[in-house]
Amino acid sequence: QVQLVESGGGLVQPGGSLRLSCAASGFIFSTYRLSWYRQVPGKERELVANIFPSGTMTSYVDSVKDRFTISRDNAENTVYLQMNSLKPEDTAVYYCNARLGNFQYWGQGTQVTVSS
Repeated sequence: QVQLVESGGGLVQPGGSLRLSCAASGFIFSTYRLSWYRQVPGKERELVANIFPSGTMTSYVDSVKDRFTISRDNAENTVYLQMNSLKPEDTAVYYCNARLGNFQYWGQGTQVTVSS
């Protein structure tokens, strides 16, 4: 059974930091591209960051470059998103995604709220 379980969300003040984690099971984690998406009510889900199987190639949406860092631990089947210098516009539900060809899996999401 495939599972992606996100954790680490919460309420943080502007300028603060959070680290999201996504623990995976039920598939060959090391072969999948992993991504973090986010979604706010009434808007489409937005791709935030990608990391490829080797872990050496990453990409980010412009709005989070130099603030967010995606990483993965293939031995622990976990992908992370370190979020620094958080802004109110980063408020969203954050989802973990794993993709390999036509196979794609999603986590249940974790809420991140940036507010004073």
